Amino acid sequence: MNYIIGNWKMNPADVERAKELFEGIKPQSKKVVVCPPFPYLPVLSEIDSEIELGAQNCFWRDRGAFTGEVSVEMLTDFGCEYVIVGHSERREVFKEDQEMISKKVKAVLEKGLTPILCVGETAEEREQDKTEQVLRHQVEGGLKRVEEVGSLIVGYEPRWAIGTGDACSPGQAEKSASVIREIEQVPVVYGGSVDSNNAASYLDIFEGLLIGGASLETEQFNEIIELA
Repeated sequence: MNYIIGNWKMNPADVERAKELFEGIKPQSKKVVVCPPFPYLPVLSEIDSEIELGAQNCFWRDRGAFTGEVSVEMLTDFGCEYVIVGHSERREVFKEDQEMISKKVKAVLEKGLTPILCVGETAEEREQDKTEQVLRHQVEGGLKRVEEVGSLIVGYEPRWAIGTGDACSPGQAEKSASVIREIEQVPVVYGGSVDSNNAASYLDIFEGLLIGGASLETEQFNEIIELA
C-alpha cells in the first residue's frame, strides 16, 4: 500500500482556499492523507471525504501550561489519524531535539494515531559521508521511548532536498531507505521536492510519498495520486 501524504505547512492563506484545495483532491480509493494547519482541521473534518487527516505537529502532554501547543488528544476530536513528528523545519527552526521528538512519537502511538517520524541528513552531512550515521541516530533516537512501533511510518526527507527543487536521486534514496529498514521494518515514505514528474521513480522504492509544495497544486497532487 502506498501512502500519499500532503503536508500543507503554513498554507493556504485562508480557510476558503483550504476547503477548495481539499475538495479538489480525488483520492481514487488510494490512501491519501492531508496535513493542514491546525486552524483548518475543524472545517476540513466536516467535509465528507475518503481523505484522511493528519496534523503537522503535537505536544506530548494532554493538557497544561504549554502556551501555543496542541495535544494529541485534542487532535483526535477533529478526526486526525496521523501526526508528522520531527520534520526538519521543526528541528531547524524550532530547535526540536531527539528528546522532544521521542516523547511526541510515544504520545502519538499511545493515543492510537500514526506518527510519521521524519528523518534526513543535511547537504554537509551527505558530503561528509555521514548519511547512514545521521539516519541511525535520528531513527533510534526518535524511537527510544517506544517498545512497539505499531503503525509508525518513517519519512525520509533529505534536508537539502526540501523545497529546493533538487530532489534526491532514486539510487541515493534507495540506500537511505535500506538503512532505515535495517533499524525497523516499517513503511518508509520519501519527501523532498517531489512532483508529478519524479514521483513514479520513488514509488518503486518507498511505501509512499510525503509531499510539500506539490500538494498545494490540485492538478499535480491528483496526478501523483493516480501514479500510486
